[in-house]
Amino acid sequence: MTAPRPRPGIMEIQAYQGGKAEIGAATGNARPAIKLSANESAIGPSPRAVEAYKAVADRLHRYPDGGAAALRGAIARRHNLDPARLVCGAGSDELIALLTKAYAGPGEEVLFTEHGFLMYKLAALGAGATPVAAPETSLRADVDALLARVTTRTRLVFIANPNNPTGSWLTRDELTRLHAGLPADVLLVVDAAYAEFVEHEDYASGIELASTADNVVMTRTFSKLYGLASLRLGWLFGPAPVVDVINRLRGPFNVSLPAQEAGIAALEDLEHEAEARRHNATWLPWLATEIEKLGLVVYPSVGNFVLVAFPTEPGSDAAAANAHLEAEGLIPRAMGAYGLPHCLRISVGLEAENRAVVASLARFREGRVAA
Repeated sequence: MTAPRPRPGIMEIQAYQGGKAEIGAATGNARPAIKLSANESAIGPSPRAVEAYKAVADRLHRYPDGGAAALRGAIARRHNLDPARLVCGAGSDELIALLTKAYAGPGEEVLFTEHGFLMYKLAALGAGATPVAAPETSLRADVDALLARVTTRTRLVFIANPNNPTGSWLTRDELTRLHAGLPADVLLVVDAAYAEFVEHEDYASGIELASTADNVVMTRTFSKLYGLASLRLGWLFGPAPVVDVINRLRGPFNVSLPAQEAGIAALEDLEHEAEARRHNATWLPWLATEIEKLGLVVYPSVGNFVLVAFPTEPGSDAAAANAHLEAEGLIPRAMGAYGLPHCLRISVGLEAENRAVVASLARFREGRVAA
């Protein structure tokens, strides 16, 4: 007898592995560590969001508003958008998967850059579509390379702006040129998960294009700046027909009540949001500068993380550095899954955490082993 078989593409998926949260968990000897592997908020969630989360504890037996109307209204007010053109999801990951499932399938292609967010490839495979990676130039999206790989089978183009894990970004003009070069039936998805951290005047999150174009969607998340990663909360803004399609496809109660209430409160706490930005604006350049002083390459980043390149010689490479940091209670993110085995990604942490990772890397570079 033949056993049930999954759809083509499913078994090609290497299940996504989030940033490691513990050291020694596999051996049953987990110990406390400084987690700098998942680009989480250094200062945590807004106290107002925490209170809003707690306030609905006695309503957990009730279904949430399936349309997240109050949350969409809060997002719309904050960004001056039409709430009818917003969809909320269980993180932007869910929205990426829904967009791919809705617009791509067997025999069709999903395009992204070679070091783009892993979920684009996984979503394509899950939908039975073919993932296509365009080469980057100096770890930066190359508009011409992307356009050169558009075919009659291309259905979606994903561009993370800023990109995770490289920290690079496209300017407003580059993003506009990318969109202008795409056929009208290809959906451009601008993943702006780290948009709130960017301070460059030439940066565009995709919200302007999504406001006027029929084939552009922008996705955002509450996991980074707002510090609500555990609640899984994201949103997209796009053309009404795309929004209609995603609302038909998504689960009827895909965003929990605690997530909706915490998200509204987080949007209203402008002081906490400003503090999160100030913290990153201070410690991102500090972290990059101090690591560069150790003779390592740090790629320019506008996110809340740095990508660090190590020599390729055994003992001095990224794998050795990762082992050293973990031995000293620090968890970075190895980059082999992104095709960057010579790199580690390190999130911006609190002051003491940032200083600890620099001191540990200094000991590693000096060849000393911590006691």
